Amino acid sequence: MKARTKDRIRQLAKERNAIILAHNYQPGEIQDMADLCGDSLELSIRASKTDADLIVFCGVHFMAETAAILCPDKQVVLPVEDAGCPMADMVTPDSLSARKRELGNIPVITYVNSSAAVKAVSDVCCTSANAVRVVNSLEADEVLMCPDKNLARYAAARTPKKIHLWEGFCPFHNDLTLEEIEAAKASHPRALFIAHPECPPGVLERADAVKSTSGMIK
Repeated sequence: MKARTKDRIRQLAKERNAIILAHNYQPGEIQDMADLCGDSLELSIRASKTDADLIVFCGVHFMAETAAILCPDKQVVLPVEDAGCPMADMVTPDSLSARKRELGNIPVITYVNSSAAVKAVSDVCCTSANAVRVVNSLEADEVLMCPDKNLARYAAARTPKKIHLWEGFCPFHNDLTLEEIEAAKASHPRALFIAHPECPPGVLERADAVKSTSGMIK
């Protein structure tokens, strides 16, 4: 990014009392421009504590929705208006409501990486960091978790409760293979391998640590 472009962006942000948020999946040059970097929920929480009038969220649609919910006094804009998340698109309010009825109206735990419309028909939301605690906090012996089947499997291995999976996934995490992991470890034999719970069980078993996005940074 040219220095002139960076200067113009920062000047506009100052003029409009804007705060620029960048998810840490964004390219480095976008993160360098941001006022705050981190995971989506953390960014929205931190933005709510500022006096900014405008939030520029460099991320996907559900992240901007979360910011709008937590910052009702601020205007939220998404630089790429149709930026979406494949996993979030794998569940709709109608399909989730229908599945809940099929299972006898057991509690629905929805990953925060979902649309506001899906959250609205859920019983509780969770993050990748607190998913197990949320499952265990409910009195019900059975729950439905959506939309990420890998996060649900991760939680199911750490609770006596029965967890019904939603067949959704992050295609980037879900497509990681053990062969790719072994090749990376061979290239960097002294490096620790950290994996996100959105990865398949076999990948998580190979990891030195399983952490949420914010947990990886910490």
